[in-house]
Amino acid sequence: MAEHLQAAFDKPGRSPGNRSLERGIEILRAFRPGTEVLGNAELAERTGLSRSTVTRLTQTLVGAGMLQQIAGSRTYRLAPAVLSLAHAMRSGCSELLVAAPIMREVAEGNRINVGLAAPDRDEMVYLESIRYAHRVALRKVVSGQRVPMELTSLGRAYLAVAPAARRRILLSHFQSRRGAQWPALAREIERAIAQVAANGYCGESWQPEVVAFATPLQFSTMPLVLNVSTSTSESLQSMERELAPILLQTVARIDAELRRSPDR
Repeated sequence: MAEHLQAAFDKPGRSPGNRSLERGIEILRAFRPGTEVLGNAELAERTGLSRSTVTRLTQTLVGAGMLQQIAGSRTYRLAPAVLSLAHAMRSGCSELLVAAPIMREVAEGNRINVGLAAPDRDEMVYLESIRYAHRVALRKVVSGQRVPMELTSLGRAYLAVAPAARRRILLSHFQSRRGAQWPALAREIERAIAQVAANGYCGESWQPEVVAFATPLQFSTMPLVLNVSTSTSESLQSMERELAPILLQTVARIDAELRRSPDR
């Protein structure tokens, strides 16, 4: 599935890349929270690659310092070098450097959660998540965490501004994955896209007693979406009056700083 979805995103006429490199990256992508240690059989299943290819690639990645082999076994975990790459990305992201202080100020001042995320294939990845909601939520969100694109306000706000060709590919992918759930889900996504066009944001409550509203950043050099959320028993509609103005004011401040940034 991973290779199939990535192939769908490739532009027609694009020069073929290094297949070994691409497949090695798929191996690294297979590691997710909750599955920190994987063997070759599990990696083959997650990537769609043959066992022999996975065996060759895992040994190469161990030699390159990207994977560690667990002593006395044929299982692997990510090596510390991967964390250093993530740190380099965060520290070198000008949008995050601009947004993070504003996000923290807003989160602390309003006792809400504020997050910044980017699309990756069919998911959204948090670059930053600052948690200050009044009530303790069961769900913890940290930098690097992934959430489903089709279910969340973050993902739907991105779909509203995604290039038309990419959006078509993603919607087709969601349709095949969701099966009988898709007609209702498609209507929700359509409403969210219309919301973003009309109001600049969309809202969703995909987790119990958590409401969230999201909007795209306009002046970012990469596709980024900002959201605000809180844990509450109130309805999405009632919380919209409180949270939507905060969201729009926050993104306006971030966009204004990005316009002034010398890196633009």
